[in-house]
Amino acid sequence: MSKNRYLFTQVKSDLSEKMVFLGGPRQVGKTTLAKQFIKNSNQYLNWDKDSDKKILLKELLDPSLKLIVLDEVHKFKKWRSLVKGYYDKFYPDLNFLVTGSARLDLFRKGGDSLVGRYHYLRLHPFSLTELNKTPNPKDLEALLKFGGFPEPFTKQSETHHARWQLERVSRVITQDLRDLETVKEISLVELLAQSLGPRVGSALSIKSLQEDLQVSPNTVSHWIEILEQLYYCFRILPYGPAKIKAVKKAQKLYLWDWSDVEDIGAKFENLVASHLLKFCHFEEDTKGIKTELRYFKDVVTGKEIDFIVLQKNKPLFAVECKAGERALSKSLTTNGRRLGIHQLYQVHMGQRDYGTESTGRVLPFSTFCKELGLP
Repeated sequence: MSKNRYLFTQVKSDLSEKMVFLGGPRQVGKTTLAKQFIKNSNQYLNWDKDSDKKILLKELLDPSLKLIVLDEVHKFKKWRSLVKGYYDKFYPDLNFLVTGSARLDLFRKGGDSLVGRYHYLRLHPFSLTELNKTPNPKDLEALLKFGGFPEPFTKQSETHHARWQLERVSRVITQDLRDLETVKEISLVELLAQSLGPRVGSALSIKSLQEDLQVSPNTVSHWIEILEQLYYCFRILPYGPAKIKAVKKAQKLYLWDWSDVEDIGAKFENLVASHLLKFCHFEEDTKGIKTELRYFKDVVTGKEIDFIVLQKNKPLFAVECKAGERALSKSLTTNGRRLGIHQLYQVHMGQRDYGTESTGRVLPFSTFCKELGLP
């Protein structure tokens, strides 16, 4: 495993230009990464600590420190104006690395009084090639089993992993949710979160969830949006040019912690989805290239392509997932050609590697990650 996380170099480079906002799920390693850029404890201020809060509110900051890490400051209602004031007063003598999750990401998508003052980066869980530049089957097996969050993956203890999962869900639902907005039916949101694992990889049915929870469709949709903001799950949209009869609205859902999915095929598909989303976010955050993760489903035949990665609204490559070493999917090749996609991959958990990208290549997922240079 590498000593530094995959965003270390980018954070270092961006700090030479502006503030850096580092977002991502709870317990993904944001604070650990941020602390690698400081030399003493005075450079780290946590809003949850009363003494640090006093320093922040009274602007008792020492410019000689050069850099300060602001952790959990987004919990303060007026944190944007607070950070803006720090930057305008102290920069460039003193710079700031701000870490956060749901509120930080929500702020980025809304009104932005800090425009031009920061770079935004999203930290993801471990991926195969972040763990090992030349990943092997054992790396994939461990990543599937324990997920990509640093603590359970590093421990690799089934008991610790099970306890960590329960504690993480509890913290996300009971703590982070309360910080984000007021929701009275906390227990129902937790029930919704628990019901999403079996639905991974399938078209998301709001109606089915609404019937299970006995709430309105709008409520279910809102709660799923909240769980997305809390980095519990993510959805991908369908892809289909106007001339092709493809699904246009139905979304597919995946979990940030794929180890919480029981079915091995769905778990592997979720792991692949997470790796591809990490690639998309990396391209956007570090290169400024609009990159999206989509899927395709033909309305007439019902045939699908699991994933299509778009750059600047054009297909870059397509990926089909098969847990076992199966024959090349006809849906991948036929629909790939219809959509004008020139790089077609079918990834699996085995060893066989044959075919070409243009006609459809079947290959181990570890080889795919290595050759495409996924972060």
